[in-house]
Amino acid sequence: MKLIRVENYEEMSSSAAQLVEQQILNNNHSVLGLATGSTPLGLYEQLIRGVHERNISYRQVQTISLDEYCGLSADHPNSYRYFMNEKLFHHIDIQLDNTHIPNGKAFSVEAECRRYEALIDRIGPPHLQILGLGTNGHIGFNEPRTPEASVTHCVKLEESTRHSNARFFSDLDSVPTHAITMGIQSILKSEQILVLASGKKKAPAVKRFLAGGVSEDFPVSFLWKHPHVTLIVDEDAYSLAAAEKE
Repeated sequence: MKLIRVENYEEMSSSAAQLVEQQILNNNHSVLGLATGSTPLGLYEQLIRGVHERNISYRQVQTISLDEYCGLSADHPNSYRYFMNEKLFHHIDIQLDNTHIPNGKAFSVEAECRRYEALIDRIGPPHLQILGLGTNGHIGFNEPRTPEASVTHCVKLEESTRHSNARFFSDLDSVPTHAITMGIQSILKSEQILVLASGKKKAPAVKRFLAGGVSEDFPVSFLWKHPHVTLIVDEDAYSLAAAEKE
């Protein structure tokens, strides 16, 4: 694994954008795996600037998003389709037909999971998969005890994850209890994986991740089995790992 230490969130976002844009420059037909949540927001702002200031084009790029809440329609303000449209897709020159997100309102969740995994194999897997790091080690919505062999599936969200995401909803009761997510095996298919972690709240997870070892109780640890992983951390997120080295 390659570790990149930066000073703060802004530098993390900028460093991540450089890696994404280099992937696009190397292959303008790249497939990008995208994450949602607060961690990649700065990255997406940088990618928007790249279109307008650095002549980066996403016209031929395809995207595969990690997950979507069950029960939320694409136009729901808290759906991940809405999030990605508002935070990235509507501000760059990507074709919306080339942006893929699970259907949270699918009549059959099981059939939607099978459809999405087949889609990943058909247009991907991603050349570069972007991941945030959950405080409990989740990646996507793969919560602790998710099997390594898991592909796209429906998951019951841990209460810690629901509490973390409650800030985006009117109250905790409004946060969905289930989500469709790419599985561990789905993620490990990617050619390269980029993990982002920022802030003191992520420091315990970063410390445990960097300690090594693979465990179902800590899903991000499965990334140690992948040959091309880059972790970008700011000083706050790295603080506990740094203290252990002193």
